[in-house]
Amino acid sequence: QETLDAAALYIAAGIDPEKSPIFVQSHVTAHAELCWLLNCMTPINWLERMIQYKEKKQKQGENVGVGLFDYPVLMAADILLYQAGLVPVGEDQRQHLELTRDIARRFHDLYCKRKKRVFREPKALIVKEGARVMSLTDGRAKMSKSAELDNSRINLNDDPATIARKIKKCKSDEFTGLEWDNPERPEATNLLNIYQAVTGMERDAILAEVGDLSWGGFKPRLADAVVAHLEPIQLKYAEVS
Repeated sequence: QETLDAAALYIAAGIDPEKSPIFVQSHVTAHAELCWLLNCMTPINWLERMIQYKEKKQKQGENVGVGLFDYPVLMAADILLYQAGLVPVGEDQRQHLELTRDIARRFHDLYCKRKKRVFREPKALIVKEGARVMSLTDGRAKMSKSAELDNSRINLNDDPATIARKIKKCKSDEFTGLEWDNPERPEATNLLNIYQAVTGMERDAILAEVGDLSWGGFKPRLADAVVAHLEPIQLKYAEVS
């Protein structure tokens, strides 16, 4: 059911199955097969440098699994298998995409001398604004669907009351007014980034509108904007699910 729900969300968010086929990765054995081939030529120290792995290893300690360590190679296989030129990713996945390019180049250097290249080297497609959305409970940690606290994120299917409650309770600070890029105010930057992402407004216009507001004045406005942004997705999801 979770697989069907995910597919419904893709369609609701605008993915057209006629143009972009939606399938279950495990149904295509070539993903695991290519991952194994790439594993055999990917240096271990390349994977040890992955920031996400190091962060989760620090949290999980000795309980960290091999699957997490090797996941970037599977991701590389997923991408290289389909000769992708541009890959839409968040800022936090940029390093994984760079690893994919390194793996493709190493494969070519080892096995394709004087021969046609096998894989296309992909580039990251990262949106200018909203490429990295941070947690509602910690403005220095990324928002993640795998985080233990549900209040740390906005789920695409959260109802308006839930969204309003999460934003009302989200972490803020004791400063007056709102501003971007103050290192002492990561939550202010994060919530303004979310507001910009769901409204499409420019920074100057946003600051002119909400820059002087208190958190009590801004949070309801942010909640209304998020609800309005997600409403058409949720309506389409209900239609196709």
